[in-house]
Amino acid sequence: MKRCQLHPVTRSCTGCHRTLEEIGLWSSMSPEARRAVMADLPARALRSQD
Repeated sequence: MKRCQLHPVTRSCTGCHRTLEEIGLWSSMSPEARRAVMADLPARALRSQD
């Protein structure tokens, strides 16, 4: 089920904090690339609260 909602300015998901590009490429990303994105998500979430 698709649940991402993009922020109109940052073009990143307001829920998972992935970028539009990351969302589109997710299924073709390597496990390492996915882990790198996932590792950065907590910091993105904090930045979005500012």
